[in-house]
Amino acid sequence: MNKRIGTHRIQKTPGESFKAYIPPVLPLDPAVDLAPLYPLLEKATLALAELNSITKVIPNTALFLYMYVRKEALLSSQIEGTQSSFSDLILFEHDQKPDVSLDDVEEVSNYVKAMQYGLKRIEEGFPMSLRLIKEIHALLLYGGRGAHKQPGEFRRSQNWIGGTRPGNALYVPPPVDELPECLSNLEAFLHEETLPVLIKTGIAHLQFESIHPFLDGNGRLGRLLITLLLCEGGMLDAPILYLSLFLKQNHMTYYSLLQEVREHGTWETWLEFFLEGITASSKQAVQTAESINALFNVNENKLDSLGRAGISCKRVHEYLKTLPQVSVPGLAKDLDVSAPTARSALNHMLELSIVKEISGKGRDKVYLYQDYLNLLEEGAEPLG
Repeated sequence: MNKRIGTHRIQKTPGESFKAYIPPVLPLDPAVDLAPLYPLLEKATLALAELNSITKVIPNTALFLYMYVRKEALLSSQIEGTQSSFSDLILFEHDQKPDVSLDDVEEVSNYVKAMQYGLKRIEEGFPMSLRLIKEIHALLLYGGRGAHKQPGEFRRSQNWIGGTRPGNALYVPPPVDELPECLSNLEAFLHEETLPVLIKTGIAHLQFESIHPFLDGNGRLGRLLITLLLCEGGMLDAPILYLSLFLKQNHMTYYSLLQEVREHGTWETWLEFFLEGITASSKQAVQTAESINALFNVNENKLDSLGRAGISCKRVHEYLKTLPQVSVPGLAKDLDVSAPTARSALNHMLELSIVKEISGKGRDKVYLYQDYLNLLEEGAEPLG
């Protein structure tokens, strides 16, 4: 018997029976063969170190983190089927109406709040635990479509993935009476200190997805846990890795590998994919940070050429970094300047090709920091 595969338990419902999967006990026995993984582990570790170092030298670390967390939230939610865009989320957070379902945008906004809460608790010294996982889940599903899915509570009924019922599902997680033991084992594994942090994180993520302990939000929370565990383990100084972009781009492979581990115990294959994702995501985050800063520097130099007029334009430029889509009334209100001052600054920036006007209206014009938004939204288009 292969102890790395787990077991199935036959469950019965009126008219049919089905097999529910009970994941293997952690740590794995036999243990993961680290020898073939070391080259990938070294690359991923170095890529994370480079990402950590660049955030120490860029001049706008706080802004980068602000935008990163929102991009990770957006990408993770898109994997679950939401149709929000980056600009939709930013508009929603600034009390402006986005172009898509408010439920979709609220789910993404909840992810931002859940991640920030989890990171704050970890920084305060609170250990990664089942209690913290439930607290994070309560924020993740607060309001909107998730409000009736027992936010912050482990499920009390059988769930499944794919299909219309457990009998024709693609995957059926453990029965409810197995959850306490499965979750207790996972919690103990989260404090395991002999494995490299990246290896432990990859295993913990897959185990969490296999347990699927909540009625809803398991995918989003499982991906959020990756960032939290890397921060807790000292691999990341801040939440600056959006692995969900890699998982979104490779979502079919991702789901296939999860199932292969359950059926055949191919943990090493899954970890190869996971480490490759860490490396690719780290390099992409570095590139994004460098591109954003290069853009800001170019535009700051353009504004320097304006002389005194450049002073108000630079204030607008700083504002556009957090809200890339604005109107004259909104800008005037938020910066506490007159409408003519706001309009003049935007017109200067329009002439310098820093912003573009997208409404085509004579009045109530809308201005977009398009080049910046393009960098932020790279890879974050909703899945079809």
